[in-house]
Formats: sequence, C-alpha cells, structure tokens
Amino acid sequence: MRPKTECQKIKNRSFSLLFAAMLVLVLALKSCNQKETQTVKDKQVSDLSIYNLPSKWTTQNSKDIELKDLKGNVLVMVMIYTSCKAACPRLVADMRNIESRLPEDIKKNVKLVLVSIDPETDTPKRLKDFSIENKMEGDQWLFLRSTEENTREFAAVLAVNYKKISPIDFSHSNIISVFNAAGELAYQQEGLGVNSDPTIAKITEEAQKLN
Repeated sequence: MRPKTECQKIKNRSFSLLFAAMLVLVLALKSCNQKETQTVKDKQVSDLSIYNLPSKWTTQNSKDIELKDLKGNVLVMVMIYTSCKAACPRLVADMRNIESRLPEDIKKNVKLVLVSIDPETDTPKRLKDFSIENKMEGDQWLFLRSTEENTREFAAVLAVNYKKISPIDFSHSNIISVFNAAGELAYQQEGLGVNSDPTIAKITEEAQKLN
C-alpha cells in the first residue's frame, strides 16, 4: 500500500491531467463559434491557463470582468451557491480557514474566489449580502456569477460536477482549486473539513514567487 502522501500526489496528478483535457476541449469548442482575437498579453499565458477562457463574469460589486483580469494573483477558487444549507457552509468555512492561516506577507498576492453555480438566484446583490453575512468583505474576497453556459463550462474545467435536484437545491462536488499567477492549475483539495495544510503550502509557495 502506498503512503498517503504518494496517493495524494497521484490524485492531484490525475486532477491536473483532467483539468488540462477539459480546458483544451472547452477552448476548442469556443474556437468553433467565435473568431479568435488575442492581444500580446493574452499570448503570454500557456495553453493550460484559465485566462484563455473568454467568458465574462460579474462580481459582488456589480463589476463585469474576464478571468484574465485576475492575472498576476494566486487564485483559490471554489464553486458554491448562497442558498445552500449543507455542504456550502462547510466549504465557506474551509475558505475562511485557509485565508486566516496564510502568511501576512503573501496575502496581497492571493485572491479567494467563490463562483456561484446558481446564477439565477445569486445576483450581485445577493452575493454582496452573502459576503457581508460571512465576513468576507476584504479586497482578497471575490464572488462571481455568469451565465448558465459559462458556469457549466467553468465547472467542467475544474472537474466540478453539479446538478439541480429541486427548485432550491443542488448536489455538487466539494473541490477547492489553487491556480498560480499564470492561471495554471497548481493544486486541488477535495472534501469537506479536510486537512488544508498541503493547500496552504501550495498557495504560499506560489504567492511567494510574486514578492
């Protein structure tokens, strides 16, 4: 039986391979539907960067952005919905725990991003209220919503599965993803209330490169 650390390495290698495959597939499908336009800045990211995705998003402050606008930050991303009463509160608690344990000298290089899987309910106002309710109001916290199509595509890239099981409930994967400053997947944490030491170590490693 392999040591637990080796199993974790294999698991995260599998996540990375799946992420790469899904990103290539999404971008290939996009290229069939729209003319490719790239700036010099866009060309500086690798083929495995989420900054290649053309989808547009709206923040909790009603600001419209593209993912490439986040370039230069280490991203810690999770997909939730604000009316969730089961897994999401635990995921939110895990994100807050991760943020609280980051070294102070790297926090300026990190964005903690919560992406809604229920854009119909999670309006910018609702996301703003949720951020206030959960004491996630600092500049390091970012809440995003987009169209159903963009949300589905991004979930596929992150290997996050979700399904509406009632008018107000979803079943969904519990995955926290870490992206480096170039938008490439660096690590994924799966589960609720799990040991986040490896996640924090990876965030710290990537963020220290920006100091």
